[in-house]
Amino acid sequence: MSQHSINENVLSKQVEDLLVARNLRGMKTVQPALSSGYYLRAARTLYKCKGHVLIGTGFPVVDTFETDGPLGAIALYDALEKLGATPVIVCGPPVSQALMEKYRVHEIRVGEHQERTLEAFKALYNYNPDAVLSIERPGQAEDGGYYNMRGESISARTACFDTFVNNAKCPTIGIGDGGNEIGMGNITEAIKGLDITPAATRVDELLIADVSNWGAYGLITFFSLWSGRDLLGEIDPLAIIEYLSKLGSVDGVTRINQLTEDGLPLEEGDSVIAGLRALIGYTN
Repeated sequence: MSQHSINENVLSKQVEDLLVARNLRGMKTVQPALSSGYYLRAARTLYKCKGHVLIGTGFPVVDTFETDGPLGAIALYDALEKLGATPVIVCGPPVSQALMEKYRVHEIRVGEHQERTLEAFKALYNYNPDAVLSIERPGQAEDGGYYNMRGESISARTACFDTFVNNAKCPTIGIGDGGNEIGMGNITEAIKGLDITPAATRVDELLIADVSNWGAYGLITFFSLWSGRDLLGEIDPLAIIEYLSKLGSVDGVTRINQLTEDGLPLEEGDSVIAGLRALIGYTN
């Protein structure tokens, strides 16, 4: 298949369908609430970025963080850096402390709301980002709290990235897989039927996937197409998850330190990457 003959709108729909095909947490069900082309639109925004791109991630699980989110954030960070942008991962402890040695990290902390809001404004002013993206980051519910997939409050352990998204003077993108992540406020009506305390925070472009990490792969599909470089094939999920595991990550579903994402073996994510690469003509 010639990459020049690919219709980008058709490709976006194929990517969108592939990423929710398993319908693990109802994302296929809510997909009609989104206007098709969302992966294409978000990828166009990011592909143009040559300055800072803030990538918020890190979903607190017990006293540590889950593999879903940081894995995709790192894959996206690496791809954006190869394209000439300056990505910065925005997250709270312990994931921030874990990633600092290897990546540009801006740490956010749990604390008094007014003080943290001021810090977010200061960070946005200093970075002056081209885009702000959230991948598997808890979003504030209508009551201002944060909740996990079990409906348990995680407010005491969740630093606020919503303030960055709400006050950014650049495009904002959210990636989620369950309804309680930043961006899900875009489809409030559609997610009412899910067994979740939904997030209310909105973004310019919401991306959904069965596993949030896979949403990063959806974006990198377009980066690969446009750059003529197999950036998808350069992702090494096993190396990333082994790195995260050594830093203390757990699977968000099992809550165990293991090389899985949302209860799924890494082979599931590998097959998603293979499927996406095939869509743009990479078959090996």
